Amino acid sequence: MRSVEDHQKKVEAMRENYTYTSLQTRQEVDAGGQVKKTETEEREEFFVNGHPIRRVVKRDGKPLSGSDEQKETERVTKLVQKAQKVPPGEPLDTPAVTVGRLLEIMDLRNPRREMYRGRSTVVLDFIGRKDAKTHGIAEDASKKLQGTIWIDEADLQVAHVEVSFDDNFRVAGGLLASIDKGSSLHFDQSPVNGGLWMPTGAEVQMQARVMLFKNLRERITERNYDFKSFHVDAQGSEGKSGAAGRQ
Repeated sequence: MRSVEDHQKKVEAMRENYTYTSLQTRQEVDAGGQVKKTETEEREEFFVNGHPIRRVVKRDGKPLSGSDEQKETERVTKLVQKAQKVPPGEPLDTPAVTVGRLLEIMDLRNPRREMYRGRSTVVLDFIGRKDAKTHGIAEDASKKLQGTIWIDEADLQVAHVEVSFDDNFRVAGGLLASIDKGSSLHFDQSPVNGGLWMPTGAEVQMQARVMLFKNLRERITERNYDFKSFHVDAQGSEGKSGAAGRQ
């Protein structure tokens, strides 16, 4: 597992020279699971200093208007500059946990072998370590996770993760939000473009209470595609933000 952690971090560093398109579909559902509202967002994603950067290009199938596009470009440029100064693994603008960091926070058990998508994998169950030192809301929440992880045996890469909250997670003691026990996440990585492993999709089922009075039930799916490599020049942030601006 130490080899898997080290290899995952090396691959995450190699992703700095790649960009891809991500389509996220967010559905608000009622208590019976019926869809009440659907929204989509298409984004161009890339990595800076280990941090994922997401540039919105379309909402509900429509390109951003001129003013909205300009605001998004300015937001992403500032985010790229900030990402270059924030060490990998520390929170940037939104709570997030990389797969490599997730492996450090978890206790792993019950190893076995299974075939997954035609490849041999080592499968382990895991649970968040309560004594793990964490930074930020996302890592704090990770200590309340349990689930199963599929590791590609040949490439030492995480191929699939299924997690759920084993307890309620409260933000600011529940005053701001509370994620309910049973909320879940499925996450996939696959080899693309010559074997580099990239995040290829995810699905979230979440039930939460926001600001003590609003119940929120959402189903979020994400599909990543059109992986491309690009050259980063010596200008640093200009090269990255320029890549983010290409469509």
